[in-house]
Amino acid sequence: MVDVSEADRRIRRLSVNFFYMKELIFDIVTNALFMFVVRRWNTVQIVLMAVYMKVSFKINKEDYGQRLDFILSKISDSCSRNYASNLIKSGHIRVSGQRKKIGYRLKPGDIITGMIPDRKDEISILPEALDINILHEDNHILVVNKRAGMVVHPAPGNFSGTLVNALIYHFPEIKNVGENPLRPGIVHRLDKDTTGIMVIAKNSSAFNFLKNEFKQRRIFKKYLCLVTGNIEENSGRIIFPIGRGRIKRKRMSVNAPHSRNAETLWRVRKRFYVATFLEAELKTGRTHQIRVHFRALGHPLVGDLTYGFKRKRHAKNKNSLSILEKDISRQMLHSWKLGIRHPFSGRKIFFTAPVPHDMKQVLSGLSDP
Repeated sequence: MVDVSEADRRIRRLSVNFFYMKELIFDIVTNALFMFVVRRWNTVQIVLMAVYMKVSFKINKEDYGQRLDFILSKISDSCSRNYASNLIKSGHIRVSGQRKKIGYRLKPGDIITGMIPDRKDEISILPEALDINILHEDNHILVVNKRAGMVVHPAPGNFSGTLVNALIYHFPEIKNVGENPLRPGIVHRLDKDTTGIMVIAKNSSAFNFLKNEFKQRRIFKKYLCLVTGNIEENSGRIIFPIGRGRIKRKRMSVNAPHSRNAETLWRVRKRFYVATFLEAELKTGRTHQIRVHFRALGHPLVGDLTYGFKRKRHAKNKNSLSILEKDISRQMLHSWKLGIRHPFSGRKIFFTAPVPHDMKQVLSGLSDP
């Protein structure tokens, strides 16, 4: 005869065994599914999220020589050939970290990485009644003075509060302009915490014209920036090539393996005790170009958390950079002047965005050398 306590223990053991059996079955099924995906695509990472699919996989032998857009369209049922082409053009999809043409033929060792936004979420980008500082408007273009903290276009993690959300609210006709629904009318960009001038295309002909002007480097772009330390020369030219960093992929570097030529001209406007105020003219338009170039010179921008040097927190000198940067929330970089050919008249026109308030405050608080 088995007492109650012994029976109870047996029941509990059976319950525990049943629980682990369910866990085991679940693991077997999920592992089988995972191995199926790995064997088919050699997948390193496929993460499904609410608004996009992040992909990273190495090409199989049977896919060698296939077009990039064709292979991409096979990954997801919602990714058509045309949509795949747009993702490649916009840089959402890259091959071994590099942007490629739509018709690129895949080679051994190629690794496709990037993001495939959910098309439903893409279409549902909502107009938002956000203020825009408009410097110029006509039937073809819009010139705005972007404020600090505003992302230019929606992307994973920033589907609201962007300049594009504001644009399609105030100018609904822009919504269908361009090649990428996430970036209607956008022909160039500024970093989130960079202020200043941007030109927006209001129709397709203006978009195509301006896009080609940027590609042919016919756009005049001059910035104002405050860099750390004292630069002895009055002017100079930086020609370090720029590419994506080997380890920190979101950071650009002058020592990257696949760099592209970049050129920045600069001139000193004023020297201070611990910083130098400069004009910087871009001859090329690489990502983070000014920030990366002055970092490479040993004079990163004041307030730049990504490319700045680490400093001592407890500085006694009131003129030290630690004290200066304590209350600065962004890099001191401003898109100051922009010169373009008008897409309709062909006439050269220039625009200027005034120095932002926070930059004025920082400059007024600096001591002369």
